[in-house]
Amino acid sequence: MHALVIGAGVSGLSAALRLREAGHAVEIWTRDPPAETVSAVAAAIWYPYRADPPDRVLRWGAVSLRTFVRLADDPATGVVMRDGLEVFREPVPDPWWKAAVPGFRRAEASELPPGMADGFALRLPVVDMSVYLGWLRRRVEAEGVAITQRAIAGLGETRGAADVVVNCTGLAARRVADDPEVYGVRGQIQVVRAPGVTRFLIDDAGPTYVIPRVSDVVLGGTADERVDDATLDPTTAAALRRRCEALVPALEGAEVVADRVGIRPCRSAVRLEAETIDGVRVVHNYGHGGSGVTLSWGCAEEVVALV
Repeated sequence: MHALVIGAGVSGLSAALRLREAGHAVEIWTRDPPAETVSAVAAAIWYPYRADPPDRVLRWGAVSLRTFVRLADDPATGVVMRDGLEVFREPVPDPWWKAAVPGFRRAEASELPPGMADGFALRLPVVDMSVYLGWLRRRVEAEGVAITQRAIAGLGETRGAADVVVNCTGLAARRVADDPEVYGVRGQIQVVRAPGVTRFLIDDAGPTYVIPRVSDVVLGGTADERVDDATLDPTTAAALRRRCEALVPALEGAEVVADRVGIRPCRSAVRLEAETIDGVRVVHNYGHGGSGVTLSWGCAEEVVALV
């Protein structure tokens, strides 16, 4: 079949590659180049965040986790395996996603930062989006997939362009798919150079996280509900930096590389389903919240099954 993928963030590129590997002819239309999508701002550690329903998220996430573990063997991908902790100020039960993570264990008290009462010790893939998106784009183009920079106002504009359309438009699905359930959650991060920081740390309060990538460290973050303004806020940058330094004192004095803002495309549940619109077969794949990278390969495989 001839498949047209709309959107070239991590969801669109992953779906396009899996469709091509399944033998379909594939092209991509995108408003923004991959390096300018919200995917480029993601801290991108494997971690289910702001995505439902749990049973489908767990299944998609497990597929992606296995894929990223394999990709970490290739330095060109920008995927690295990191050890680290998720910490809590009060005792907590095991997480619902525990079954997907090999080697999951409860942290020892001696491992916890001051003031923390509980935690999980984890080894997870960190996906350096400054490297990975370029690698993924090259993989897609090497398979013969053309990427055309073209914005659309609605799915009706794709009529006659392909046998099937795969809608990976993220936040833009509000307009493109006329879906009022989609809303934005603003996230601000700071990227720093801190070679001595090699372990990740996640504190859901804030949220606060320190994610060491290939050659830099991502500090975060924010979760501003129903905010679509991507303007950088210096006050927010200073606040998240203080929170991160309190968790990881080794960050003090770290050189700032960049401050960035992204708007997570949230929804009550990830929309991954097929329908027919004006005679066109459409597979929707959006609403991943803060889990776009975490779910990308699992959702891409389900896209192929639906196609």
